[in-house]
Parts: sequence; structure tokens; C-alpha cells
Amino acid sequence: MSACRNSTTPPLAPLTTFRLGGPATRLVTATTDDEVIAAVREADDSGTPLLVIGGGSNLVIGDKGFDGTALVIATRGFALDGTRLELAAGEVWTDAVARTVEAGLAGVECLAGIPGSAGATPIQNVGAYGQEVSATITEVVAYDRRTRETVTLTNEECAFSYRHSRFKADPERYVVLRVRFALEDAGGLSGPLRYAETARALGVEPGDRVPLSAARETVLKLRAGKGMVLDPEDHDTWSAGSFFTNPILDDEEFAAFRARVRQRLGADAEPPAYPAGEGRTKTSAAWLIDKAGFTKGYGDGPARISTKHTLALTNRGDATTEDLLALAREVVAGVREAFGVTLVNEPVTVGVSL
Repeated sequence: MSACRNSTTPPLAPLTTFRLGGPATRLVTATTDDEVIAAVREADDSGTPLLVIGGGSNLVIGDKGFDGTALVIATRGFALDGTRLELAAGEVWTDAVARTVEAGLAGVECLAGIPGSAGATPIQNVGAYGQEVSATITEVVAYDRRTRETVTLTNEECAFSYRHSRFKADPERYVVLRVRFALEDAGGLSGPLRYAETARALGVEPGDRVPLSAARETVLKLRAGKGMVLDPEDHDTWSAGSFFTNPILDDEEFAAFRARVRQRLGADAEPPAYPAGEGRTKTSAAWLIDKAGFTKGYGDGPARISTKHTLALTNRGDATTEDLLALAREVVAGVREAFGVTLVNEPVTVGVSL
């Protein structure tokens, strides 16, 4: 295997968008699928713990680091055949989105600006501004650590749900190698806009289509305004984007939550509510955080809430992972006390937990 290796204790912080985390015992960078598989098999054969890193945009690594092999997936590959797209897991996601827009294909244009790698998108079922990758993914090619084979999983077999998938449910089993998509040729137009904020910014109605480039550029501007586009000079982007998922409540839970909202904010107060399947309602984590008293810029330490968006926790430059977790725990406790809803972290934690 020709993967680059470093047998010293390489720091992992520079490989994450938080810029947090201690060293790994060993670091391996793989640039081909074969190198990925060889590194995984070597770790499994020796009983060595394995941490797979793509773009590092969804990782919170403990200050003590990782006692095992950290595998950086740096594979490349962008193959377009008509409306069918195949991406290598290591492809930079936001660059891939830009190339689909340039090719005049719709389906992922509203996912522009999301940091990270293509291989991470099915794990988290990445979504934003009315689109989710599960709507366009047809297959995921992965290495199955249990059977020691390369397998191809259909969209249905991926078991996608809100910010979840088969891969996230069983994180020790699969290593994503390639992701395949079916995009749409709509004559240079976007898919129907499903997010009210995007439609408003474009001066159209939800459900309308707009030129692909306009949809992408508008999303990038909206994300940048919330500190959600990576900028090394802007500490508001030293984050994992949205730190908490939007809670999904059953009817009984939502009724209790609504009562708490009115008790706290007044008899006419109404929380955000979006249909999330029969008997289920999704509400806004950002709204909960703000109304519980954690406003933009909250905090006086090295880890604070973003000055641009309450859903992002940030490293102001010299934070530790413990600083970040202390802030996250404070927010979770405050929201639970105010509204009876428990927020769940979206990033994957390594060696630590909330």
C-alpha cells in the first residue's frame, strides 16, 4: 500500500473545521479506494481502533486525541454520465456541487457551501435549504468491515431519515468509498425551491424554479451571512455548522412543548412547527436556543455561540474541546429547563460525549 503515513503522534485539530482535538497514535492518508480498504483491513486485523476522517466538518475530537489509527480519505473522482453522477468519497462536496451547477444539472444546488467530503453526505443524510442528499442518491459503494467485502447499497438499503442513515446507525461497519446520484436536467433551472427563506431571497414563490447559478449563489450568500461558509479569518466559521439537530416530537411531546412555550413567552406565543411524518412535528433548534436565553455571541470564554447564528458553537481561536463541550452542555441544560426538550448534537464525538 502506498498511502502516506506518519508514525509519530500527529495532531488531528488541523484536520477538523473546529480546529480542536489531540493527536492520533498514527495517521494514514489514502488516495485510492484500494488504499482505503488496505488501511481499514490492517487496523481491523491488528485490533487497532480506527477513526475515519473526510473533510473534518462534523467531528468533535477530545483533547486527549485518538488512541488508534486516523485514516484520512483523500480519494478523488468526479464522473458525470448524462444525469448520473459518481463521486469518490474524498471529493470536496462544495466543489462537486459547483461542478453539477456548471453542468446544468439540478438536485444538489441548494446544498452549496456545506463543508466536508462527498463520502460524509450519505452518513449524515446532509440537508439544507429544502434539499437532502437522500433525494438524489441512488447507490453508495462502501467497504463492509463485517464481511470484508466491497458492497453497493441502494437508496432504500441506506435507510435514510432526518440527519440519519444506516451508516450512522452502525458507524463501525461501513466505510464509504463512492456515492452515486441521479440528478435532473431541467433546462438550466433548479429543482423546485422548497425553503421559504431561499424563495424570498430570490423573489419567487416556494415551488418555483430559478436558474441553477442563482439558486447556488443565493444559498452561498445566506450561508455566509450565518457563518456557515468556511473562512479561516472568521472565527464564526471555526465550527461544525449546525451543532444540534432540529427536534422531532410526537403529538404528546409537541403539545407539552407548546404549553411550555406559552407559559414562558405568553399565551399567544407559537413555536416553529413543520410536518415530519404522521403524528410527528419538527421544531427549530435555533429558535429554542435563542428563546432559552442563548443569543448570538453568547459566552465569555474561548468557545462561544456564533455571532451570526445561534445554532453554531464556535472556537474563538484558543478553545479546547472541553471548553466547547461545557458550552454545549450549558445550552442543552438551559433548553431542557426552559422548554422540556432535549437537544441532540449533530457532530460525531470522538473520545468525548455531551
